[in-house]
Amino acid sequence: MATKMHQKSAFFQHRCSLLRISSMLASVLISSTAMASDIKLNYAFFAPEQTFPGMQMQFWAEELEKRTEGKVSVNTFPGGTLLTASNMLDGVLNGVADIGLTTTSYEPARFPLLNLIGDFSGIDVNAEEASQVAYQLVSEFPQEEFGLENFKVITVFTSEPSYLQTSEQVSTLEDLSGLEIRVPGESDTMRTLGAVPVGMSQADTGEALQAGIVEGVASSRETLMDLQFARYLDYVVDYPLSNVVMLAVMSRERWESLPVDVQQVINELGAEASQYAGQYLDAHVKEAINWSQENHNLEVTTLADEEKARWDERLEPLNALRVEQLSAQELPAAELYDRMLELVETYKQ
Repeated sequence: MATKMHQKSAFFQHRCSLLRISSMLASVLISSTAMASDIKLNYAFFAPEQTFPGMQMQFWAEELEKRTEGKVSVNTFPGGTLLTASNMLDGVLNGVADIGLTTTSYEPARFPLLNLIGDFSGIDVNAEEASQVAYQLVSEFPQEEFGLENFKVITVFTSEPSYLQTSEQVSTLEDLSGLEIRVPGESDTMRTLGAVPVGMSQADTGEALQAGIVEGVASSRETLMDLQFARYLDYVVDYPLSNVVMLAVMSRERWESLPVDVQQVINELGAEASQYAGQYLDAHVKEAINWSQENHNLEVTTLADEEKARWDERLEPLNALRVEQLSAQELPAAELYDRMLELVETYKQ
């Protein structure tokens, strides 16, 4: 009898040990599953985090983490700390970063149709309107037309139209003639107005202004404060020129590796991030102009009506020429231009 009870006790002890082991294994498996579900994304940008694209990057990262309840974490690398302007997109395709944010005009041959969205001059839009138009166009047209077939577009937004900012006052075409002006990529506008365009990244522009290598910039005006360009530039011409398209992308392969629920959140954030960037920039531009006027005596020059007509006459043929050139490459430039004008009216209402 005692032997049977001992055997029964040993059986229950053995069974309890097995249950404890099973419980431990289950805990390890659950822990491993939780660890595997955590997704870490590296997001690279070439300019400082305080610039408006950098602020958009931070907004997007925080919103993605919040909306996925911590399932996704985003490490941001602004200021060229992971990838620079020259290797941003190839770095994304090669897996150096999961997401890259760049200015498309730095690679004009790679994105001719995408750059066309920002290349038109004389369109009266602010940054919020222009950003929403750009995002909608990229969403509607086939990705291969934009050269984006290997990428997943995270968001698209734009600067406000560029404004001429110079160290010496410009109030006529004659004043502008021969001045060396920094441009982000597109140079026909400045060349048509008689200036000498100098292509360089935003990161290099401060030193070029300080050294006198360039005498001004064609840029959205928040850089007067954000990058301290108001230390070197005393005048702004109140005449809108072309703007700059910003593009955030992930490689198609990395995108397809993400869970469906995470993809859904990223898709939802695309239009929101675009609008956020535009709204932030419009408010920030006002702040930057006020700051530059108070701290560096910035002067805003309004062209006389007759002079403005001269600038219009120089620049209006460029829009038609750009459409014609890209249409010759069998790209839907005319369709994009017509749709863009429709969307401008929609978003301005």
